[in-house]
Amino acid sequence: MTKEQKDNLFVLVKSLSKSEKRQFKLYVGRLGVNEDSKFLMLFNVLDKLSVYDEAVILKKGIVKKQQLSNLKAHLYKQILISLRLNPSHQDIRVQIREQLDFATILYHKGLYKQSLKILDKAKNLAIVNQEKNAAYEIVELEKVIESQYITRSLSNRADELTIQAKDLSKQNVLASKLSNLSLQLYGLFLKTGYVKNEEETKRVTDYFKARLPKYDINTLGFREKLWLYKAHLWYSFLTHDFLSCYKYALKWVDLFFENKQMIALNPVFFLRGNHYLLESLYYLRRYDKFKQTLQQLEEITNDKSFPVDDNIDGLRFLYVYNNKFNLHFMEGSFVEGLPLVDEVLTHLQVYKNRIDEHHVMVFYYKIASMYFGAGDNKGCIQFLEKIISNKSLQMREDLLCFSRILNLVAHYEAGLDYNLDVLIKSTYKFLIKMEDLYEVQKEFIKFLRGLGDIYPHEVKGEFTKLHKKLKEFEDDPYQSRAFLYLDIISWLESKIENRPIGEIIRDKFQKNLAEK
Repeated sequence: MTKEQKDNLFVLVKSLSKSEKRQFKLYVGRLGVNEDSKFLMLFNVLDKLSVYDEAVILKKGIVKKQQLSNLKAHLYKQILISLRLNPSHQDIRVQIREQLDFATILYHKGLYKQSLKILDKAKNLAIVNQEKNAAYEIVELEKVIESQYITRSLSNRADELTIQAKDLSKQNVLASKLSNLSLQLYGLFLKTGYVKNEEETKRVTDYFKARLPKYDINTLGFREKLWLYKAHLWYSFLTHDFLSCYKYALKWVDLFFENKQMIALNPVFFLRGNHYLLESLYYLRRYDKFKQTLQQLEEITNDKSFPVDDNIDGLRFLYVYNNKFNLHFMEGSFVEGLPLVDEVLTHLQVYKNRIDEHHVMVFYYKIASMYFGAGDNKGCIQFLEKIISNKSLQMREDLLCFSRILNLVAHYEAGLDYNLDVLIKSTYKFLIKMEDLYEVQKEFIKFLRGLGDIYPHEVKGEFTKLHKKLKEFEDDPYQSRAFLYLDIISWLESKIENRPIGEIIRDKFQKNLAEK
């Protein structure tokens, strides 16, 4: 995407639905602004542009260049006010904030009793919906008003508000500590991926335990439990404990089913919880449960009662399609999964301003893997190049690493070995910069570096030797994670048995199903 297209106002205008644009023009009309208003004229120009072009705007003669920045800021603000008035954006949080705004206005007018009445209703709404930060803010305003307007009928009012503020403050502090820990662990995971040895495990464990606050599970509300389960989930992911990942992801999802009103209020967290539940089931190879959970997620999110907005729509696509890919990877149904590629690329274009580049690259890796499994190595290389050539993005090191390794394998498979030596050297140069490579990666790079010295009739024997060596790592808690990104063992078996890799993986899948 070009720099111009990232203009915030332009992106906001382009994100508006037809009904939201109509709402904006009605809102402008209610302001008594005529059609010649400069900010409305700017809106109409931006609405018609396909890409942001300042030269085109200035050519319209709406405003001089030095005034354009102020006009854009004014239009941006007016669009946000219009969206705030739109019923589709009037969720509980907005309603609570609106009531707090009304109460503040009444307070400043000296209408204390009316202000307190609105605040009491807003506070109850906030507490019921676990919006405890807003509830605390409301109590603080109640304290300010009560200090000026003492209601004699409630002589214990001061004590009541003080206790309420203290309780809410404690809960907010606990939730804040848990959310901080969850976010820090997630950031660590994005940067380094899974731990690779005992030393890293100890470091992450010490980090987690030092920052995990003391709590009594029986006194925690919905919000505190949610952040607690998220923190445990990321710790479990980092340390390869996928059974615990499943345990805490299931607790997370069940928490929503036990508090169904929270699904509508926190649909993003509901979607994320289901995604991590599916991810842990994928790593545990629990196929039946995975398929059932994915189907359930699609049914719930397609139901009319499930909230819909641009953000939720984008996230639903992200999580559902990521796991549709994983379903095909589990089954070994790579050819059958190829139609997903065009669907995903179309959706990525639609949601280009809502999905961050890291997740786009993850999709590219999955697409590359789908092509590789289906035997289309050139298609695989095409999408890996998009990841490898992306210099502006700091992605997970493990994703970058395996993109390069899969790229080597795909070049070898496609017979593009005229520059394989150069490719091997550049990949090796990149990998040695990484700390604590998996032994699987080291052995595989060593094997590829020696390919040039092997006679054609000896290649199958070398594949067999490497296969035997890598099988030793298959059950290693640290090394086995390498196989999640690239099933090197199945690829080696496909070379040894002279069969397509998709067929090898499919046979293993059928065998595992039969054994269960």
